[in-house]
Amino acid sequence: MGKSPRFALAPLVLLLLLAPAPGARSYRVLYAEQYYKLYHQHFYQYPEDTMENIHYLELALQADFANPLYALARIADRQEWAQYRTLFKMHANLKLTELYLTLGSKYDKMTAYFYNAPWKRQNLESLEQAESAYRLALGYWRESLRWAAGVPRLRYNLEQIQRWEDEWKRVVTGDLDYRQIIDGHLRRLARVRAEFQAMDSSTY
Repeated sequence: MGKSPRFALAPLVLLLLLAPAPGARSYRVLYAEQYYKLYHQHFYQYPEDTMENIHYLELALQADFANPLYALARIADRQEWAQYRTLFKMHANLKLTELYLTLGSKYDKMTAYFYNAPWKRQNLESLEQAESAYRLALGYWRESLRWAAGVPRLRYNLEQIQRWEDEWKRVVTGDLDYRQIIDGHLRRLARVRAEFQAMDSSTY
């Protein structure tokens, strides 16, 4: 867990994305909440944008939490603090599930068109990258389920993270089930891969 797919350009892309702008004032990023705040939604989900967000969220999962005074919700006692941290872990894993699904979709091939036979090798390599991303998504989905199970019921309503609580309800009730979605992608991908493998690229 926690490792990004081995895309050839990924290390270079991340170095470029994370390099500070000239003259920019730097500050130390130490805590989970700080890394989470660096995660942001993109209107267009280019692979490098998705990889950037994956990087920040994976660091957030590895980092310590800030003092409860600096949490992303108002925390009153140790019980609320415990629920907050568990929901944070569930939410971050859920977002990583979605990001890896998005990344996989950028490399996936919905159909093996016969006229793509001259690029059979490239298409198979792209499918391999898509499968890697989907399998990582599945791993993060399992982690989401594990953390969601750590909250038997919502004892406290933390208003500032209401969206996380809504996600928890959808996960524990089965209303949100990424396993079915990912399994469907993997089955279709295997079928498309077999069709590409059966092509004779020398005839075009």
